[in-house]
Amino acid sequence: MQAGSDTRVGWPGIVLVWALAVVGAVVVVALAYSRGAEWTGESAPLGAYAALGMVFAASVIAAMVVQLMVRRTEGLVTRVSWSVAGAALVMLVAAALVAPIALGSSG
Repeated sequence: MQAGSDTRVGWPGIVLVWALAVVGAVVVVALAYSRGAEWTGESAPLGAYAALGMVFAASVIAAMVVQLMVRRTEGLVTRVSWSVAGAALVMLVAAALVAPIALGSSG
């Protein structure tokens, strides 16, 4: 199983992307709960989701940059996939945490 060893080399980068996603999600969730819907500067109550989308986009870009810095083409798609999948899972949890604030403000 050559693919497993290729992914193992990239695990520090994968975890780094997950950590960046967690930090960004914590900031968005904390701001959403402390300042409500108006902290994004938008009139729409769903602005926290736009902020989470930006955090996710930054995570995807970070995944590409970090995995290209590994300088190994073998397993690149697998490593990037793991990075993005983990960041997406973090965003899913953060979106569920922000839902009461976002939906409460829209009604």
